[in-house]
Amino acid sequence: MAIPATDMEPTSWIPPDDPRRQSLHEEIHARPPARIRLPALVVYVAVLNDGVSRAEELEHLRRLPGQQGLGPDDLERNFVRLRFGGGYTLKWERHTEFTRYSLVQPLPEGAGLGAREPVLQPHPLLPPGWLATIPGRTLCAVELAIDPQRLNDPVALLERARPWFGGRPVVASLLGQPSHSMVVTDFHLRPDGFERMLVLAPPTTSETRAGRITARLLELETYRMMALLGLPVAKTLAGPLAEGEAELARLTAEMQAKAASDQVLLDALVALAARIEHHIAGHGYRFSATRAYERIVQQRAAELRQQPIPGTQTISEFMQRRFAPAMATVASVEQRLAALSQRVARASALLRTRVDIAREEQNRQLLEKLTRGQTLQLRLQTTVEGLSIAAISYYVISLVLYGAKALKSAGVPLHPELTAGALMPLVLWAVWRTTRRIHAKLHDAP
Repeated sequence: MAIPATDMEPTSWIPPDDPRRQSLHEEIHARPPARIRLPALVVYVAVLNDGVSRAEELEHLRRLPGQQGLGPDDLERNFVRLRFGGGYTLKWERHTEFTRYSLVQPLPEGAGLGAREPVLQPHPLLPPGWLATIPGRTLCAVELAIDPQRLNDPVALLERARPWFGGRPVVASLLGQPSHSMVVTDFHLRPDGFERMLVLAPPTTSETRAGRITARLLELETYRMMALLGLPVAKTLAGPLAEGEAELARLTAEMQAKAASDQVLLDALVALAARIEHHIAGHGYRFSATRAYERIVQQRAAELRQQPIPGTQTISEFMQRRFAPAMATVASVEQRLAALSQRVARASALLRTRVDIAREEQNRQLLEKLTRGQTLQLRLQTTVEGLSIAAISYYVISLVLYGAKALKSAGVPLHPELTAGALMPLVLWAVWRTTRRIHAKLHDAP
């Protein structure tokens, strides 16, 4: 028998959502690549946003035609794509340390393959000076052209692409396995501040694939520059690191030779440790970020699945010959900094151990002196006690003598001196016994 539907049926067959579920789930759809129709020009600018507020970036975006209605909620997800007439789009993306602006527009006439250093101007929809007044400091700026070309002869295409870069040496790669596109660049900054990339793809290339290729190439260059931000820091720390290592070697030599007091050495080690920790605290984040960006660069390079063109270096080969040593320098400085911190800590621990041992020896000697003093005091006390027994006995016998004399004067037949002499042993024993009892009571007292 079927159970009839009622108003009590649940609207969901699972427990209530965690408050973070929606945002975490949507993260997989964040920052989707653009759909790019060939031929196209992508004008890309990435700026460091340190000290730049989201409100400043919003105000700058509002200067674009028809975008006066943008509000803070539109930028809440750190990504917004603005569409203009004729298929032009501008994408804004805010990351932790940088913000990216990507303008996609049709490739200007005469700017395709075969042209010699063509003029690539942004679409006139941008207000005059809009790119130059983007809030922040430029880190990466790329003009990326995508021209539909068949890849039947990559070597011939590469020769035709050389004039596009003004005859400068270029690097190139075939992308994908099998190859679905070709990218050529010279990694050269031009007077206008841009570097250029030329992507050649068959006319049948889909808009989504063109968007993915563009996104990977631009991210590869952006994260390469972000990773290299650690290189100037590493070079700056090279001098202080060498000085710190030399100072530590000198201090350990003085520790071994006992050429300075332990307190002076300990103060010097503490000061050295403080300087090292200051460097670690000031630059630790930069080194960590460099490692993270380096991994992203390697990941993006692997995603391109590059294949070589005879007679030309691939983009990955060109980058690795220059990028890998820079990353090795940063990693080396970071490791030296951490190793120096550990060595200073070990040296400080050894010195503290030596100080503790010396202090224990001083305490032992002090205890020995106290013990010897107590022994002497005990002997002196025993001597004093013996004299005290003799003195007390003398007074008691004197009293006995006077008592006997008094009794003799009263008619009692006693000889005072004999009586006192006969009672002397008894008096001595009684005084000694009484003293012992007093000592016993004092010893047993809590």
